[in-house]
Amino acid sequence: MSKIQIQNTSNPSIIKFVLPDFIVKGENYEFKNIDETSNSPLARELFYLPFVKTVYISNNFIGIEKFSIVEWDDVKESLAQQIETFLDKGNQILLETKTQNKKQPITIYAESTPNPAVIKFVANKLLTKKAVELKDIDQAKSSPLAQELFKSPFVKEIFIDENYVSISKYDAFDWNEYIQSTRAFIKEFLEQGNLAVDESLITDTKQIEEQADTHFDSLDETSQKIINILEEYVKPAVQADGGNIAFKKYEPTNNTVQVILQGACSGCPSSTFTLKNGIESMLRQMLNDNAIVVEASNA
Repeated sequence: MSKIQIQNTSNPSIIKFVLPDFIVKGENYEFKNIDETSNSPLARELFYLPFVKTVYISNNFIGIEKFSIVEWDDVKESLAQQIETFLDKGNQILLETKTQNKKQPITIYAESTPNPAVIKFVANKLLTKKAVELKDIDQAKSSPLAQELFKSPFVKEIFIDENYVSISKYDAFDWNEYIQSTRAFIKEFLEQGNLAVDESLITDTKQIEEQADTHFDSLDETSQKIINILEEYVKPAVQADGGNIAFKKYEPTNNTVQVILQGACSGCPSSTFTLKNGIESMLRQMLNDNAIVVEASNA
């Protein structure tokens, strides 16, 4: 019986080969081509297979992204056997380097937000290229950090974007009792090399961007102008407060713009009111149309 478990991910191009023991602690590796594999004999060997696009090595798994020339059902079993044979020969997955076990210093600081239920924890490093909003632990499969945070009884919802984590608490709890311990936990979690967001478990970022571009091109001119205004003038200020805003749709029949509020903005009445009126005024002025109405909702 194979010691390696084959595990699918939400991205059909990527599967994980999970080992019974940890491969590495404190580091995550991503190899895009054979020239980058000087410290990984296994990754080098895998790149001799023509369908291998990317190799990920982290914790107790080896993740592989394939090109579309093959189907996983045709090659995954033989690939698992190849990895197992490689290990049985006593070969090393990773070569020791001077920096491999070096703890990465992380700075985390806490910020209040306009929403009293939400605190924003800011890191001095990029946590994700793709924002994730997680309502409960069942939605947290793509975020190892969120999975751990949801084990705390005060955590209601989590929003992670770029270099920050916004955490929403239940009303029964007081943030004063949890801010310092939460900050310390996030710092330690990241310093150990754990991921805030495992982007291999999210639909391919490039694919999302391409879909967004295609959707944008299909919209009417007014909708495109609204999106550009939100991106350039509104989103930066919202992100600074630990939230996010997303365009939903523009309805020309009644001049209504629908937007979605996430993170610290979600569920905050004062934030909803302020944003709605601020965006409404900005859009009316920049589009020269005083009839525009903004409807803001939570995701």
